[in-house]
Amino acid sequence: MSEKIYAIRPNKTVLKREIKVLNELGKELIDMPPSALKKVPLSDSMRHEIRDGQRFQRGAYQRQLRRIASLMAHEDLEAIQLEIARQKQPSKQQTAEMHQLEQWRDRLIEGDDKLLTELIDQFPVIDRQHIRQLVRNSAAEKKRNKPPKSYRLLFKYLSEIKRTTPASQDGADSSLPAGSGNE
Repeated sequence: MSEKIYAIRPNKTVLKREIKVLNELGKELIDMPPSALKKVPLSDSMRHEIRDGQRFQRGAYQRQLRRIASLMAHEDLEAIQLEIARQKQPSKQQTAEMHQLEQWRDRLIEGDDKLLTELIDQFPVIDRQHIRQLVRNSAAEKKRNKPPKSYRLLFKYLSEIKRTTPASQDGADSSLPAGSGNE
């Protein structure tokens, strides 16, 4: 007697999950700005389909998503997902700069005049009167439990000053104490 060999059918739930992941990946690719999309390793035909998907709406958009998901089988999914993840994560340098700006803002609100003097020396473009007004308003908002409008404006002003300062002046940045604040 011979044994019967049965074909193993793929699990429908697993297939649906895989299709959903591919659809979400296609959506992410369609939502990416062109400059970021250039860095993703894709074939020319896939890039064309994604550009088409950016133009479509509603039903055509859904059909295009399904088309992109079906074409994903011919792409290097790991490389695509890795590049998307890399682009989503802020760089360590950006995070460190954000933390430094937050520390400066908090120290200024707490009344660190030494830091204010150092910032004015380091960034000559700072409007002394404006930054002092933002610091006063932020401290008053904090004291009265008001919404932190000036608190946010102070952070925005500090980041703008740091961003617009030429690199040659920004080099003295490391001379400022980052965390030794409340002396």
